[in-house]
This record gives sequence, C-alpha cells and structure tokens, in this order.
Amino acid sequence: MDFRLTEDQRALRKGVRELLARRFDRGSLRAALDSPSLDREMWRELGDAGFFALRLPEGEGGVGLGLPEAVLVFEEAGRVLLPGPLVATHLAAGSVPGAAEGAVVVTDASEGLVPWLDAADVVLGDVTDAVPVRSVDPLTPLHRVPGTGRCAHPPPSSGLRSSRGHPPRPAERLPATQLTGILLTAAEQVGSAQAAVDMAVSHARAREQFGQVIGGFQAVKHLCAGMLVRTELARAAVWAASVTGDPVEVAGAKLLADEAAVGNARDCLQVHGGMGFTWEADVHLHLKRAWVRAELRMPAARAEETVAAGL
Repeated sequence: MDFRLTEDQRALRKGVRELLARRFDRGSLRAALDSPSLDREMWRELGDAGFFALRLPEGEGGVGLGLPEAVLVFEEAGRVLLPGPLVATHLAAGSVPGAAEGAVVVTDASEGLVPWLDAADVVLGDVTDAVPVRSVDPLTPLHRVPGTGRCAHPPPSSGLRSSRGHPPRPAERLPATQLTGILLTAAEQVGSAQAAVDMAVSHARAREQFGQVIGGFQAVKHLCAGMLVRTELARAAVWAASVTGDPVEVAGAKLLADEAAVGNARDCLQVHGGMGFTWEADVHLHLKRAWVRAELRMPAARAEETVAAGL
C-alpha cells in the first residue's frame, strides 16, 4: 500500500499554502495583534476557496474531498496561526446555512471554552451565561461556560494508578463529528510544530556566536533534531488517523500533536535565546496558541484515558 501523498493532495496543500501566504502573511499576523477582530473578508475568501466546504459532496456545493485532505489544509492553517473558529465553521458546513461559503462564522463550546464567541454569528451548544476569560493567546478570545472545566477529568498520572486491580475503564465513545474536530485541531498543532522547526533552523543558520553560526553547536543540533522527530511522529499519527477514523488513534494523534506543538515552541524559544521571549518574535505566539489548542477538543487527560482504555 502506498502511503505517500497523491499528486492532487500535494497540489491542494501547495494551493492552500500559496493562498495563506498571500492573504495572511507575517505582516497580517502582526497587524491582527494590534486589532484582534475577525477579518470577515478573509473568512469569505476562505469560503470561496472551499476551505469550509472541502468535505461536502459536490452535489451540495462542496469540493467532495475527504478527511485526509482536510487534515492537510488545517495543517497549513496551523502553520501560519490563522485566527478564528476554523474547526467549528468547517464542521458546520452543510448544516448551518452560510457556513460553507464563509458568510457565517460558527463557534461552539469545547471543554467548557468557547473561542470567538463575540464574533460568531451562530453558536452551537448551550453557552448560556458564558463569561469572558483572559486568554493566553492574544488571537483567540475565550469565554467559559460556568460549571465546566478540567476538574471533571483526572490528571494523567492518577488515572493510571487508580485503575490497578480494577476493570479497565471503557474507551470514550464520541460522535464522528467530534472525532473529526479533535483530529483537525491536532492537524493545526502539527502545522504549528512544523513552523517552530522552520523558525528554529532558520535562526540557527543565521545567528552567530563565538565566530560561528549557532547551528554548528551540538546542543542546538540536538534541539532541532528533537523538534523534527516530534513533528514527524505527530504528523504520521494525524495522517494515519485521518484514514482509519479509529477513536483511539484519533486520541493518540491529538496527544502527540499537542506534545509536538508545545514542546517545539519551547525548544524554539531556547534556540532563539533571549530574543525569543520578546514580543517582536513570533515564537511566543506559537507557544500560546499551542497551549490554548491543547485545552480544546480532548485535552491530554482525556486522550491518555482513551488510549489506555484502548490498550
């Protein structure tokens, strides 16, 4: 069996990358920090390009592609830190009028958090009395639904210790739509992890210390190599889960993607040194977005429980 991307898939990825490079380059990213409101014109352009209708049948006005192709597209969105409730609007295409075309912005509650609530035209789920909370990511405004949060799930270590001597906890059963949302969020994390690799390698090739580029130092080489391994492992897991649709593989992919995005952003900060912590550098933006995504659509504790139950 050939697991390589097809020519059409490579062309799709290339086309999305070119669209985002033109429509949301680094200048647009920095401008969004100064004015953190959803760009409706860009949202409609994404709709015109088929971003939200990618998996809708052609007979319903969609592109007629599958989840593997959607994963490639969302990986590119994560690479450039494209803001907005992308996953929720994509999932709503076909059921919420206007979502597929980018004319309507859709958000939903995930783990008790609601991204971009004030900017959304349609909110799925009960978000009654949702209150604004300070988001660590300046490009992801958040609300929290009272009475929800991570406290309902055990920490990663305690769940495994308490299960000794007892029947294993059954694997969590989730609707197909929720599994798709988890996987697309993981794909965004993979894109961010790749961006961190690219930024670290670029800086290591240009920055000089003690008369040579820092990329020649063994410690920096090890950091960059570890980042690449994390990214490729997470990417393989996400791509595989997009083909199988297996709930345990989806949970494992989300777990690996979260670790890759957060871990790579941290290591990228180390490669950049002191300048990596400045507002002018983009490294901190990837770390903050990775933290937020890690709390959405199956955080680590739930993912670990699902994988453990499956084993």
